[in-house]
Amino acid sequence: MNMKKAAAELLGTFLFMTIGYLSVAAFTTASVPGLQVVPFSFGLGLLAAIFAFGHISGGHYNPAVTVAMHLDGRIGITDAVAYIVAQIVGAVAAAVLVMLVSSQAMVAAGITGPGKDVTDISALIIEIAATAAFLLVILTVTKRAASMAGIVIPLTLVAIHFATATLSGASVNPARSIGSARVGGDLSKIWIYLVGPVVGAVIGWAVFKFMGEGADVA
Repeated sequence: MNMKKAAAELLGTFLFMTIGYLSVAAFTTASVPGLQVVPFSFGLGLLAAIFAFGHISGGHYNPAVTVAMHLDGRIGITDAVAYIVAQIVGAVAAAVLVMLVSSQAMVAAGITGPGKDVTDISALIIEIAATAAFLLVILTVTKRAASMAGIVIPLTLVAIHFATATLSGASVNPARSIGSARVGGDLSKIWIYLVGPVVGAVIGWAVFKFMGEGADVA
């Protein structure tokens, strides 16, 4: 197990989630529409984390990404487990920081959950589909155009937020949901955001492999 890489995942996830969680508190306080703030905050938070620590660990910051990278043979099981633990710790620490500087209610405002008139199963399906698409992009760009990954991946996350934030909460990241739910005090819907992104990661990887790992079309 590479402790330096695990530490980079913890710090990167902490940076990523701190920016994202604080954006929820900020738009709530200022009464600004969330879709004007949160998608860009999570996307730019991920961009910052990738450039700050991604050169050390690969910049996963998401258990779903780590699962897909393990399936693709890019990370061993020991390091994968260490990454996932580090990501969850980083996300919880970010939520604690937001609670300390604002309140638990502000953290709770960022808990991912199904939108109005969206059932749990519908939210689960959306999370599976969105995560599968996200992971397909990540696996492809990191293999075919690695120099562009630091821009393409955060922009994809922004797009996913715009598309799904009011429907499923736009998690696509178990650590993101665990942090706000655990510190915010409501774990009732967390199963959606554990099962959905992990299943989506497996599907995204399977599509990536089926399509020839991003091979050029003849």
